[in-house]
Amino acid sequence: MTREEIYNDIRNTFGQVPTFFTHVPDATLEHDWLAFKAWQLNETVIPLKYKELIGLAVAAQSQCPYCLFYHREVAKFFGATTAELDEAARMGMQTAAWSTFIAGTGQDLEQFKKELLAGLDYIRKQQQQKAA
Repeated sequence: MTREEIYNDIRNTFGQVPTFFTHVPDATLEHDWLAFKAWQLNETVIPLKYKELIGLAVAAQSQCPYCLFYHREVAKFFGATTAELDEAARMGMQTAAWSTFIAGTGQDLEQFKKELLAGLDYIRKQQQQKAA
């Protein structure tokens, strides 16, 4: 596709060509637009609202003002509540904090994996007993 054909597709989607797309090099514009459209604007195995909440958690960690605004607004567009937005940001914080602490204290990765899987197995058995 030519740049103008891609811009027409973007215009048909957004009613405009957002400026950030005008900075994408010719060599990658078609790929970048098609990937953006497929992953960020269409349902996949992860529902759109959940993808945007994930995006918000990542944006909160990276503290990118563009991504924070984008993912908060698009998540709300797809039905996210204020509580869900706040919780997604909190999950970004939790993940970053625990990642920093565990890696910084030199935890053994194989031991961590064993403990996690054993803990999940224990929880699963507890849930099965409660359901029985």
